[in-house]
Amino acid sequence: MDRKRRDFLKKTGIGGAGLMIAPSLLRASMINSDMFFKISIAEWSLHKMLFAKELTNLEFPEFSKKNFDIHAVEYVNIFFKDAGKEYLTELKSRTDDLGVENVLIMVDAEGNLGEADDAKRQEAVENHYKWVEAAKFLGCHSIRVNARGRGTREEVAKAAVDGLRKLTEYASKDNIGVIVENHGGYSSDGKWMSNVIRRVDNPNCGTLPDFGNFRISEEEEYDRYLGMKELMPFAKGVSAKSHEFDDDGNETESDFYKMLKIVKEAGYTGYIGVEYEGEELSEVEGVIATKKLLEKVGRSM
Repeated sequence: MDRKRRDFLKKTGIGGAGLMIAPSLLRASMINSDMFFKISIAEWSLHKMLFAKELTNLEFPEFSKKNFDIHAVEYVNIFFKDAGKEYLTELKSRTDDLGVENVLIMVDAEGNLGEADDAKRQEAVENHYKWVEAAKFLGCHSIRVNARGRGTREEVAKAAVDGLRKLTEYASKDNIGVIVENHGGYSSDGKWMSNVIRRVDNPNCGTLPDFGNFRISEEEEYDRYLGMKELMPFAKGVSAKSHEFDDDGNETESDFYKMLKIVKEAGYTGYIGVEYEGEELSEVEGVIATKKLLEKVGRSM
């Protein structure tokens, strides 16, 4: 472990973090009632462990509860893409026994909802149906989707409005939300994305604003604070993206104080998902650091 990382872990109280964290290190964060939001964890925070088969999707809820004292989980579909009813029944049984809430499913690799070709767009819409049904079975409130496509800003917006509207109409039958993340391309433009949601004009279609995903292209990055302000009126979830931290435990790319002020002023009181993607800390250490920062800032408000 290099000196910078060692000093950070010591200063922030994360020193010695391994695959299993002593409950005493996390006891102070057990109750979130003194904050205006609740904390969940995005499964992508542990994607390296999952891809390396050090952790499975079925183990993810228990791992999150025991290691982080987080009792609400946000799944990523690629880690259980072939799940059938038997699998979902086992997953639901485990979370029920643990007292862990299933919050949402992040859906990728099922086609572009902003696809210009009508047939391909419809295929993408229908590819998401099984995830709507999985979300309903697990007790999630929403699926997170992407509004990608090729073409001009208006061409992709028109197609995305159509794709999102059709999927939301289907999901609304089961009272499942369809929420779009700022996830690259036009969707990372807060003005573009908020305009698409307005045009869909369905209360079950909203956003999942992510603190850090505001890069439109290699050459262009949208102002993340402006983008958060534009997306928060439609938010049904929020992702606290983190990468690296300074010696005081603050995230180096996003000002969490400014971000949470925007979230609070929007009247949001739901879950904020820890989503660590850094390299300097391990995934376990990074999740703990992100949670500690959310709690510190949240309690100051």
